[in-house]
Amino acid sequence: MRDRGMIAMAQLVRDTIEASGWAHNPARDPQTAEEYVALLRTLYEIGRRDLPLARLVEGHVDAVQIVGRHGTMQQVERLRELVAQGATLGVWNAGLPGEPLRLDGGRLTGGKSYASGAGVLSHALVTADVLDGVQLILLDLARTEPEIDRGWWQVTGMQRSETHRVRWDGVLTDEDDLIGIPNVYAQEPYFSGGALRFVAVHAGGIAGISDRVRDHLVRTDRASDPFQAARLAELFALADGAGAVVRRAATRWFEEQGEARLARIAAARLAVTDAAERSIVIAREAVGLASQFITHPLSAMLSDLAVYLRQPVPDAQRLRVGRAVEGGLLAPSL
Repeated sequence: MRDRGMIAMAQLVRDTIEASGWAHNPARDPQTAEEYVALLRTLYEIGRRDLPLARLVEGHVDAVQIVGRHGTMQQVERLRELVAQGATLGVWNAGLPGEPLRLDGGRLTGGKSYASGAGVLSHALVTADVLDGVQLILLDLARTEPEIDRGWWQVTGMQRSETHRVRWDGVLTDEDDLIGIPNVYAQEPYFSGGALRFVAVHAGGIAGISDRVRDHLVRTDRASDPFQAARLAELFALADGAGAVVRRAATRWFEEQGEARLARIAAARLAVTDAAERSIVIAREAVGLASQFITHPLSAMLSDLAVYLRQPVPDAQRLRVGRAVEGGLLAPSL
């Protein structure tokens, strides 16, 4: 059963998608650098205001792009109509330990972990094990409602993303729900390259921290202190640099190919993560204990970003970048 917070978040996601223009012109794979930067800038600005909301909106964009990439013309048109009517989507890929999601005889059994938006979203694009590999399935969550374990998501940040564990026990699916052929979900360059969307949200979070620290110091008449001014200067540099890294990676996406493209996305992810972690330290130094009060505007942004940064396999990204530099695929330039 949904509580008031979940109902409010569901409405906020719908309103944000509507305001972005995606409700009547659903997000698709950008065809030019300008389109890509515009998409990422929208995600950046949402993250600057509200990271849990941005997490859900980014997942919606991901799901819609995947269906647009691999769905039939009829499936894409049906999705376009659903989104225009207020449908909100997410991608649930992480398997539930010991109970991976399986599709057998048209029935779903097992579950997913880290299912962001469970109880909030109207549809989920899930991956399920089949005989030939892994199949994408677009589920209407009202028709194929999962059991949701809401007691698991006990974290210090991103609580409002409603990231839970979900299970199905023999739920019947429709043939029309299957998106693409088995194993298309992890195809490159989109699987690794898609990380730039959440990196843009992280960069927005850094800008949001900078905004809130500045507002606090101005409000408390401490911004003119030379040490605080130095902190504001560093926060600006971190936020501005993170935005520039994302913008450059989006532009180079259309100029590079193969491993060079993916290594550049990985490099952007590492650079923005480092900038975010440094910005959290500076913000806490600048605002002090006040930033730890849950009513302070900075508190949620700090805890949300700290949790959101914990994306999987960071060491693998660093290795990918190092190998690309070694092989001459990546080199610094102005």
